[in-house]
Amino acid sequence: MKKIIIDTLIIGAGPAGLAAAMELSKKGKEFIVVEKQSRVGGLSKTYEFHEEGLVFRTDNGPHRFFSKNQYLYDFIQELLHERWIQVKRQTRQYIEGKFYDYPVNALQALRNVGFLRAIRMGIDYTIAKVRYGILKHPIRNFADYVYANFGTSLGRFNMINYTEKIWGISAKDIHVDWAGQRIKGLNVTALLKDMFSSYLRIKNAKKPKTLVDTFYYPELGTGLIYETIRSKLESKGYQIMCSTEPQKLIHTNGRVTSVVCSSPEGDIEFMCKNLVESVPLKSFLNLLEPRPTPAVMDAQKLLTYRSQVYVFITLNKKTVTADQWIYFPESTNPIGRMSEMRNFSPRMSPEGKTSLFIEFFCTQGDEIWNMDERRLFDQTIAYLVDHHFIARNEVRSCYRIRLEDVYPVYDTHYQEYLTIIKKYLDTFKDFYYIGRPGRFRYNNQDHSLEMGILAARSIMEGKRYDIESIGTEKSYFESGELHVRTH
Repeated sequence: MKKIIIDTLIIGAGPAGLAAAMELSKKGKEFIVVEKQSRVGGLSKTYEFHEEGLVFRTDNGPHRFFSKNQYLYDFIQELLHERWIQVKRQTRQYIEGKFYDYPVNALQALRNVGFLRAIRMGIDYTIAKVRYGILKHPIRNFADYVYANFGTSLGRFNMINYTEKIWGISAKDIHVDWAGQRIKGLNVTALLKDMFSSYLRIKNAKKPKTLVDTFYYPELGTGLIYETIRSKLESKGYQIMCSTEPQKLIHTNGRVTSVVCSSPEGDIEFMCKNLVESVPLKSFLNLLEPRPTPAVMDAQKLLTYRSQVYVFITLNKKTVTADQWIYFPESTNPIGRMSEMRNFSPRMSPEGKTSLFIEFFCTQGDEIWNMDERRLFDQTIAYLVDHHFIARNEVRSCYRIRLEDVYPVYDTHYQEYLTIIKKYLDTFKDFYYIGRPGRFRYNNQDHSLEMGILAARSIMEGKRYDIESIGTEKSYFESGELHVRTH
């Protein structure tokens, strides 16, 4: 077996791992990156599909870039320069055959739902304020949080249904943490204020653009960020070893001393001082030798993930809508979300053509996951045709992508299991577990980048930065002003 001695080994070439590598490279530190997949980018990679000389691109689930951290904006600007474009956002929900703006346009929503239904929603909201506000009914889960802030009818209309579609479990079994960043600060009072401001045309001419209405996006897809990092690192002589997968991690006296990986050239044993990794948490624990304690292994068995199936459709059509995303909250519709990639950047589709990226939330082994490819395509196209998004003769090609363990499930007990596991992992010296997979955290792209940067600084400066707190701000996750790029 080939042996390599290296100061730092980074497992995983997604946003977190490559951010760590980029930061270490700025100080000339020694490291190697290994990646299980054949390409870098992790959940943020971009695919290319070639059809008769035409190139259609899609992200692995479209990702826009936003952050409250100016350093991250500068980090991406330094990589991409003019290849990083500003995009005006349009996102809507499609419910019962009607479009609803997202974030919510209260005046439009009231017109769409109709007078009687709006009255029902108002009554339910009043009941909720009595129950949760005056009678102090405890907020024990996501369902309680939504009902307390929106009432039963409005809460179920879009938030509860869509959330249950994502996670595949009842909203009563979803931890209230899920509300902390996704809808914190949004409630009926805020919606009414917005409605009256719009109605009275109360506008502030100096109001800054927010993360809600404008975002930055790489012109060739989010994967451009990570392919650019790879090119820069390799030009400096660093190794990014793709198709290289960890098989076991040997530890002793509270330190991982070596990592055995399979690669196209055979098995390799990396002997390292520092280990940075973003392997899915459950998988990582199963790689350790000696094995973790029974309590840790029992806890990891209780953590669960949701997987995804994607259908990418290329079209002989100039455009479908002006939206980047359209959400489908209704439980009767298996589609979760639809993205039109050319609305992120015109270069994602050939001139005069467009594409749709359709997301299905599922669990590995269920009906959607196992569905025959042809049947999946037929059902997806039939829905889009029936609802007048496309005509059948406009379809060029369809492609299926399946990904395991995309979303860590925040059930009502996940923190109990996670605390046991993290307490064990935090006993290791010179070890940093980062990113959405590594920390079992449903975080955004910017949070993963920040985790990687702080892991690298911890190594370089010899002090441990607080990675756990990244992405835990208890505020609406899209709030804030849009940063100005530096030039």
